[in-house]
Amino acid sequence: MSTTSFSTVAARPWQLSQPASFALLASIVLFFLAGSAAPTPLYPVYQAAWGFSPVTVTVVFGIYALAVLATLLTFGSLSDHVGRRPVLIVATLTQALTMMIFASAHGLAALVVARVVQGLSTGAAIGAIGAGLLDIDRSRGTIANSVAPMAGTATGGILSGLMVQYLPAPTHLVYLVLGVIFVVQAGGVALMPETVAPRPGALASLRPRLRVPAGLRGAVLLAAPALVASWALAGFYGSLGPALVRRILASSSFVVGGLTLFVLAGSGAVTVLLLRRWPALRMMNFGAAALIVGVGLTLVATAHGMAPLFFAGAALAGAGFGTGFQGAIRTVLPRTAAADRAGVLSVLFVISYLGMGVPAVLGGLRVVHGGGLFATSREYGAAVMALAALALAGGLVRARREGAQPQ
Repeated sequence: MSTTSFSTVAARPWQLSQPASFALLASIVLFFLAGSAAPTPLYPVYQAAWGFSPVTVTVVFGIYALAVLATLLTFGSLSDHVGRRPVLIVATLTQALTMMIFASAHGLAALVVARVVQGLSTGAAIGAIGAGLLDIDRSRGTIANSVAPMAGTATGGILSGLMVQYLPAPTHLVYLVLGVIFVVQAGGVALMPETVAPRPGALASLRPRLRVPAGLRGAVLLAAPALVASWALAGFYGSLGPALVRRILASSSFVVGGLTLFVLAGSGAVTVLLLRRWPALRMMNFGAAALIVGVGLTLVATAHGMAPLFFAGAALAGAGFGTGFQGAIRTVLPRTAAADRAGVLSVLFVISYLGMGVPAVLGGLRVVHGGGLFATSREYGAAVMALAALALAGGLVRARREGAQPQ
């Protein structure tokens, strides 16, 4: 266990232990991503009530990704200078405010505002949380940085779908529950020990920039195609996936929309846990190969209306999503100095959220102005497979250079 950060910052009375702090940070990642997935099963409800098109769904989804990007570019490194706790307290309370905006939304404008505020709070927090996990325990922190977001997405998707389908106040309850959780988490962060000592340069760190230390640039370039392929797939499932699976199953159930995210993200989290001892490059290559096969199965299932094959393909693609993302993260973060962790992690998430947001919006435009939902899904899937193939080719070349024993 890494204790450097804890030894450089003075202890305070009534503070959480290291294990409790680690668990709290992991839970914040989980629930932030659960909150981002929670609206997905509700999009059909919003569409029916407010009369907007599939393009609008993807734009709302893309706005969230762009808000995350904008905040990562400005606040991504702030916690390296002012500490993790101040950034996380503000971010979790802002996330609670976001849930209240969702719960009180009565039109598209409020939904857009909620997604923007949610993106801002997530972007501000994501680097600080990930870096804090690594500060406490580098090995477990690297795994948590990959597993917790997927577990959160899976949890948010399925629980939101179940609550919308079977509990009262479908457009309110899930947000109210999450809002209470975020308030409690903010209180927990106030009791955490700080994991880094504050240092000068906070204002300068707000200048938008993408900075990767020279020694890490090769690793980031190697990881980029895997990150984009993985998150482009997640963007499709998060925006157009519910409509697609409802058409395949000829079902109006809201649970179905959440189930697609649950299968994709849940299988990714489980696979990462099972293969966590694999070398990083082997895991990334496996993820790219699984993405190719899984998306291919999904496209076959979509063409022939085969629901079981669709979910089998989603599970395999999810395994590729999880291991591809985990492998990419692990090729970079363990080599990163503590003072640069939040900034480098922010760069990785900038790449990821660009991969998630931009293709999702383009996919929505293709649905309306192209060949429809099924034709768009084929084109989108082919693009993900091409990116995964590029990631696999780069990984295999790197593995051969390292004597097929990558670390």
